[in-house]
Amino acid sequence: MPSAEIRRNPAWWGTEDWTAVWVGGAFLAAILLGYRPTLPSLKWSALADVGKVFAADNLLSWLGVGAVMLVFALAGAVLQRTSLTKLAMGFPVVFALSVLAQWLAGNGVANYWGIEYVIFSLLLGLLISNTVGTPGWLMHAVRTEYFIKTGLVMMGATILFGEIMQAGALGVVQSVGVVVVVWYVAFWICKRFRLDDEFAVMLASAVSICGVSAAIATCGAIQGDKKKLSYVTSIVLIVAAPMIIVQPWIARALAMPDAVAGAWMGGTLDTTGSVVAAAALISENAMKVGTIVKFSQNVLIGFAAFALSVWWTLRNKGAGERPTAGVIWERFPKFVLGFIVASLVFSFLLGDGVIGDTKKVVSGLRTMWFSIAFVCIGLETNFREFLKMEEGRPFFAFLGAQGFNLVWTYLLAWLVFGGILWASPM
Repeated sequence: MPSAEIRRNPAWWGTEDWTAVWVGGAFLAAILLGYRPTLPSLKWSALADVGKVFAADNLLSWLGVGAVMLVFALAGAVLQRTSLTKLAMGFPVVFALSVLAQWLAGNGVANYWGIEYVIFSLLLGLLISNTVGTPGWLMHAVRTEYFIKTGLVMMGATILFGEIMQAGALGVVQSVGVVVVVWYVAFWICKRFRLDDEFAVMLASAVSICGVSAAIATCGAIQGDKKKLSYVTSIVLIVAAPMIIVQPWIARALAMPDAVAGAWMGGTLDTTGSVVAAAALISENAMKVGTIVKFSQNVLIGFAAFALSVWWTLRNKGAGERPTAGVIWERFPKFVLGFIVASLVFSFLLGDGVIGDTKKVVSGLRTMWFSIAFVCIGLETNFREFLKMEEGRPFFAFLGAQGFNLVWTYLLAWLVFGGILWASPM
């Protein structure tokens, strides 16, 4: 995975993980101190609405947001000791592509079917990388992991412990049951397809937890191969699109109870937005249950990354070697600390008024970091290499694991929300 050119090794506080913590934390601090930019809506349903979306005042608002994000990205480059000039040249292009992707996702048809910005961000990047090719000067701004880790730190501010408790034990029960069982079965399937441990761990995490974010967190935890990460994230997004459309149809065909259908989609679709869009086609109750289950799975990202970092260290120790606490700490994904601290601060140290005033801005800016990261995934993914890698075995392993995920999650959803444990509607 090409990335910005490193002049010399950064200090510990300038590594990618710690930089994401500092930048994500500084961004949240700026919001709390009063930075509340207007993020104009990019939703539209007819060509007549396009002019309104790209009106001068809206464009100026987006330019302002892009400029601020560039400043924070450059601050991270200083910590990482990478080229400021090269990042400054490429970042505006990546930012513009991410806004364009969100505009495409804002179309009424895409919005109805829950086809989110992540799909369009990936496709725009793939279109460039697999036609004209991603130019070298732009590759210096392709910092996938750095951008998405920054977004994950900010995501911690939107996952509040009070909301987790309100979600109830049932959502947590299903989420844990899905993550644990599906992860081990997916890992086993990957090994049957003769994939190495890195591929298997990243793919299993993507299938069992929450798609791309989980894969990237896992890659950081095990210090995995970036090319394998790009492969896994591309597979996840390519397979996700048809699932958003097909799953509601299957739920209706099988006459699933609303709560079961919602829990099934919440446990198998990769993003909260796609869960809401798909489950809403069933009923409001299905949408609520699906959101609870997906929310519970998102919470598990940090715990899973920590557990995997310890497990990976133990698994790969030398003969007769006992891994020390220092080795485990070295492998631990530090951005998870930022995620946890952000969640604790927003859960227990801030009032409801502050949280209410900042929630929309935090979510919107977090989405921008994610959208930029998904554009970068596309820009660094070449389909010719993609199809040749491991002779296509990771793709078929993913399909097998996802097939098991669909069946197991349905059975668990029926057990938990189909009447055995589920006593009353929401």
